[in-house]
Amino acid sequence: MIELKNISKWYGSFQVLNDCSTSIQKGEVVVVCGPSGSGKSTLIKTINALEPIQKGEIWVNGTPVHDPKTDLPRLRSQVGMVFQHFELFPHLTVTENLTIAQIKVLGRNPSDAKIHGLKYLERVGLLAHKDKFPGQLSGGQQQRVAIARALSMDPIVMLFDEPTSALDPEMVGEVLDVMVGLAQEGMTMMCVTHEMGFAKKVASRVIFMDVGGKMLEDCTKADFFGKPEERQPRTKDFLSKILQH
Repeated sequence: MIELKNISKWYGSFQVLNDCSTSIQKGEVVVVCGPSGSGKSTLIKTINALEPIQKGEIWVNGTPVHDPKTDLPRLRSQVGMVFQHFELFPHLTVTENLTIAQIKVLGRNPSDAKIHGLKYLERVGLLAHKDKFPGQLSGGQQQRVAIARALSMDPIVMLFDEPTSALDPEMVGEVLDVMVGLAQEGMTMMCVTHEMGFAKKVASRVIFMDVGGKMLEDCTKADFFGKPEERQPRTKDFLSKILQH
């Protein structure tokens, strides 16, 4: 479903991604973790070309993202993206947030778009809030609306860029519950997160990145958490700090 081949990216002379390669099969849930500044968010944004790359190849369901001739708006309509800061339109109601891209990008008629959007709003438990504006919702509710908005585009894959890091601790669970449900339904997902409990629960694989944009680990969840002796020294250090609490 997703293939990255030798991806490298620089900001000026600073290398933010260093020869990153991995492939994600249909239905896999891959968690990307590591310290701040290791290129995790940049990596996930390259998959729908929100961040351009200078070297390497990216394929999504057979489409070459790195090819200048690729229709990026069409590609992005198939790749759901959920950001750290929700990115909802504050001047539109929840329902309008759910339908605008369906109408403008997919060409759905407004009534079909509304039916489709509200189905996913119900799926994330917020149908009663359909006529509110984002500012009237809690952070956790806004992020669930953002997930419903992405799902209403019928994506073939979902990308999550630290979806809970801007939330109060009490709201993290309600967003993770939705994500766990998606994983259990077989949605292909790539998720940048610090939530190791989520990784332990639903990840098929874990990618660990370190400063300088290198992938130090790309292994099964069982190997990542269960065989620390086989991990790189930097990974062991990371795990010892986050798993002791």
